[in-house]
Amino acid sequence: MEQKQNSKLSREQKAVLFNKATERPFSGVYLNHHVDGTYTCANCGAKLFESGRKFESHCGWPSFDQAIEGAVKFVDDSSHGMHRVEVVCANCGGHLGHIFPDGPRETTGQRFCINSLSLGFEEKHKPED
Repeated sequence: MEQKQNSKLSREQKAVLFNKATERPFSGVYLNHHVDGTYTCANCGAKLFESGRKFESHCGWPSFDQAIEGAVKFVDDSSHGMHRVEVVCANCGGHLGHIFPDGPRETTGQRFCINSLSLGFEEKHKPED
């Protein structure tokens, strides 16, 4: 899949989304972000994760136990001398992070370990009275 790049992305965002870089742990804007809404792909704007699926994993990156159905794809990743499963945006193919089987057991048991640099956010607006 040829990835069309959003011209508004920063150099760091492009490195993560298109060159599979990883932001420094505990540095991302969405790590300690606790607002009701939807996390989107920073490149194409596709909706990826609902804020209610975010949890504190203390791993250094935003963690979710479930993606929006059909929003992401999984790719085998054997880089860095280990086997992992990469998570990419199903719409544009941008690299988001990786998925691990050590998430909350009371929900899905999965931990989507996602770079803040690959995300945008749409806040849920409460209806006015």
